[in-house]
Amino acid sequence: MGGARTWKGERVGRRRLGFWRRFVVAAIKPPLTLMTRRDWRGMEHIPADGGVIVAVNHVSHADPFMLAHFLYDSGRWPQFLGKASVFQVAVVGWLLRQVRQIPVQRGTVDAARALDAAIAAVKAGDAVVIYPEGTTTKEPDLWPMRGKTGVARLWLATGAPVVPVAVWGPQAIFHPRTGKLRLRPRTPVTVVAGPPLDLSEFAGAGATTATVNRIAEVVMLRLREMVAEIRGAAPPPLWSPGAPPDAATAESGADGGPAR
Repeated sequence: MGGARTWKGERVGRRRLGFWRRFVVAAIKPPLTLMTRRDWRGMEHIPADGGVIVAVNHVSHADPFMLAHFLYDSGRWPQFLGKASVFQVAVVGWLLRQVRQIPVQRGTVDAARALDAAIAAVKAGDAVVIYPEGTTTKEPDLWPMRGKTGVARLWLATGAPVVPVAVWGPQAIFHPRTGKLRLRPRTPVTVVAGPPLDLSEFAGAGATTATVNRIAEVVMLRLREMVAEIRGAAPPPLWSPGAPPDAATAESGADGGPAR
């Protein structure tokens, strides 16, 4: 697999990425390579070309770096939907825009604009990364929790393949609960891409509350299964912040209730 990763990464490198994207790769990829012992799987599920929605579980503020590394090695340039506050940091925000990342201001009109930007990027043939949970998971043991509906609305607007990607290990580098940063060489990190989700039952459906919540739940249930395979443990029901989990509802998705 190592040879395939190198070839695909070189394929991205040969594209017209521009100075700043090449600069970011040169600055970030070498230390990531040193710092992690990578178990990359399922790269064949990342389309070589064309618009794609990459849906990922969120265990740490460090995992976007690992996912970006994985997608670059898969042959795609990732475009993340990121917190607007990060884009307001001097220099950092400017650089993020130069490398085509998308700011999201939650709970405002700008959030809708971010979705429009993501839709445009997917339709233009880009790989857009979205964390359906909207933040690092609040589930006590870092299992995936119920997702928000952005991923559903993005799919309904584009029809692009939704590739689920499960990540485990970045929490050992930066833990979301303690905020402790541990930079140690060869920290094990696993990233697994699965086949595009079958969302055909929702084809042609309108973006109703029931539909977008059900799609979001389908995505999160699949991510939960993939994380369970990595961890080698039985997963709990999808967890909702501020409310006790309902195992029957989480498994069936029959309630159509709002994702939190």
